[in-house]
Amino acid sequence: MPSSIPAAAGRRARTRPKGVPGPWGIFFKGFVKHPRMVGSIIPSSDALIARMLGPVDWASCKLFVEFGPGVGTFCRPILDRMAPDARLIAIDTNPDFVRYLRHAIVDPRFAAVSGSAADVETIIADHGHEAADYVLSGIPFSTLPDGVGESVASATHRVLRPGGAFLIYQVTTAVRDVIAPHFARIDHAMEWWNIPPEQLYWAWKD
Repeated sequence: MPSSIPAAAGRRARTRPKGVPGPWGIFFKGFVKHPRMVGSIIPSSDALIARMLGPVDWASCKLFVEFGPGVGTFCRPILDRMAPDARLIAIDTNPDFVRYLRHAIVDPRFAAVSGSAADVETIIADHGHEAADYVLSGIPFSTLPDGVGESVASATHRVLRPGGAFLIYQVTTAVRDVIAPHFARIDHAMEWWNIPPEQLYWAWKD
């Protein structure tokens, strides 16, 4: 369901103060400081974004959550597709990304939160929600400390409403072993039009 809010609302940015890096500068800085968490030096391509979000039922989506939003590469397309009464909560452990997103994206439906994906239940509850319709993640599960990936997968399954989905894009296939104990139905595809090519997963909570 297309939003009645003008498309520019989700993309509009405040005038950047002198000395504040643009999105590429912030993204590169984040990769240099936390390469194991950012995963790639290049933001996702338009082709990957369109394919990853393709199965989303926007008409029924009231809460969309993103783990590891970076500089908002997915945030803006999500906001452009969301209904006027839907909400997007973006969760990142990198304070530079959170600070940038809070400054750059001016949309009442959007909230950037500093925190861990494993705490998603508490975070959405703090924002007045009981469950999410979709959760998107590009955080590299293969580089997470032992046990963290499992905690994120378990918390994500609990926070999703029945019929919701965990959308994941990764360079490797390692994440499938992490999410399989929690999600019985997992769809998979490969997106070659991205640097690097990515594995795409849609894990459904039936």
